[in-house]
Amino acid sequence: MAKHEIIPCERCNTPIECKANSYTKCQCSVVHLDLNEVQYISELYDGCLCARCLFELQQEYRESIAS
Repeated sequence: MAKHEIIPCERCNTPIECKANSYTKCQCSVVHLDLNEVQYISELYDGCLCARCLFELQQEYRESIAS
């Protein structure tokens, strides 16, 4: 079995194990983003983000549209 790459989260630099080839097993798959949230995050970041950062950005987006 191939070892997955350890990379830093683009936002907080926390080391994360990237499982892009096994997305359902990747730590980031626990954050369920809708299309608008994905677009918002992709405008800010190009690389992989940890689940905590994805959740925080999701909350940031939701707060911005609620105000």
